[in-house]
Amino acid sequence: MSSAVEHRCDVLIIGSGAAGLTLALKLADNFNVIVLSKSTLSEGSTRYAQGGIAAVFDEQDSIESHVKDTLEAGAGLCDEATVRYTATEAKSCMQWLINFGVPFDQEKDAGGNTRYHLTREGGHSHRRILHAADATGQAVQTTLQDAVLQHPNIHLFERYNAIDLIRHEQAPNQCLGAYVWNRKAEHVEVIRARFIALATGGASKVYQYTSNPDVSSGDGIAMAWRAGCSVANMEFNQFHPTCLFHPEAKNFLITEALRGEGAFLCHADGTPFMHKFDERADLAPRDIVARAIDYEMKRLGADCMYLDISHKPADFIVKHFPNIYRKCRSLGIDITRQPIPVVPAAHYSCGGVKTDFNARTDLDNLYAIGEVAYTGLHGANRMASNSLLECVVFAHAAAKHIMSQQDRKAFEQPIPAWDESQVGNSDEEVVIQHNWHELRLFMWDYVGIVRTTKRLERALRRIELLQHEIHDYYANFRVSNNLLELRNLVTVAELIVRCAMQRKESRGLHYNVDYPDTLPTASVTVLPGKASKN
Repeated sequence: MSSAVEHRCDVLIIGSGAAGLTLALKLADNFNVIVLSKSTLSEGSTRYAQGGIAAVFDEQDSIESHVKDTLEAGAGLCDEATVRYTATEAKSCMQWLINFGVPFDQEKDAGGNTRYHLTREGGHSHRRILHAADATGQAVQTTLQDAVLQHPNIHLFERYNAIDLIRHEQAPNQCLGAYVWNRKAEHVEVIRARFIALATGGASKVYQYTSNPDVSSGDGIAMAWRAGCSVANMEFNQFHPTCLFHPEAKNFLITEALRGEGAFLCHADGTPFMHKFDERADLAPRDIVARAIDYEMKRLGADCMYLDISHKPADFIVKHFPNIYRKCRSLGIDITRQPIPVVPAAHYSCGGVKTDFNARTDLDNLYAIGEVAYTGLHGANRMASNSLLECVVFAHAAAKHIMSQQDRKAFEQPIPAWDESQVGNSDEEVVIQHNWHELRLFMWDYVGIVRTTKRLERALRRIELLQHEIHDYYANFRVSNNLLELRNLVTVAELIVRCAMQRKESRGLHYNVDYPDTLPTASVTVLPGKASKN
């Protein structure tokens, strides 16, 4: 039977992390907003962000310094105008969060005045990281969530998967809304909107080992690509150097702020090694640290390396890193006395849907904000604590642009109902699981921290085979969460590999043994979509 359920709103926001909730709150006084969340409202990458948010609050620091550090970390591939815009807007956007009640840590200065406690992370030349202990993301998520739940113009659709964006047949550069799958009722519905914003996060679930939650399956990138939007720099997937290595610890991140406060990486016998790879040693950017750990593990045949902060006072460690202390202690690791076993894991997508300064995509009324978007801020490697910053800054930019377009009328073209009359229920869910595991494993093996041209070619052949199988499966069976995520992950995997094959150099997060040198001129890898305005 065909679905006839259709919802209407002014603004549809797909995703409920820092970017999506910020945009909702910025618009809700003037617009009717629907926020779509694939799981529960709080289950996204924002909640798991530990370190903090970069912004210039210290008088000894400067916007120029923040810009310089970001450009350097981005290995020559950042868009300088975007970096400068983001660094300039950072303090006012953080003040907006503070006004909402985000409890950033404070301290007393020498004169007894209260100020924000700023920490330092890899790649930063100054202390400029606002944080709420070691659970900054959770503090931001909870604060914004509480505000959203109280606003009468924001309507929350939890446990809904976005399936595909709907384009206008006569005006293909316009988006009408989206087909969505109601996971509770198990049927497809339509949401029609004047403006649509993708805030779906990244795609690191395409890899076998990741710090990301299960929802990070590249949905927004895949949907935008199918709708005709351009994507850029998908080859740059950041592998966080330090995830907890323990059979009972799933996706638990060990924040870079530990190294900012003096922790060092070492072998099992306590021997430090980062000084052999970079003059900044343990404060080198993430791409260098991740490759160093990967190299040492392979050289020694070791399952992990170690991160040691036990030389610091115990009360200092417990005060600044209470969540990491409790988690490790629950697994029998006392970080005040012994080092933490760590491994790299896929962490952050530096590429995504190509956008402009207003967060606009190639479709006129479609926006992309947060990790799903390519803004040019991160270049070939994201500097620590610029991610939540980008979410808030570009949500503000998108809100400003949408407000300027608020007289735009809704398109009244009829939207075809979703037809499920020709499909059946699958009795082979195991096929999806097998394909899922195969994809994530060969992406880890062939398109991981270190790549070769032959590995990329092998990965692309596997992807093409999976795409045919998934297309047939999608055409014949009713949708499910696993099927939708697998369909999107395979699309994202193809985009990552195609971008990686185009880059004939090693730069930042992309290291190809066959092209070990960095070209003198940096260029962005763009896969133009059918709706591209360029």
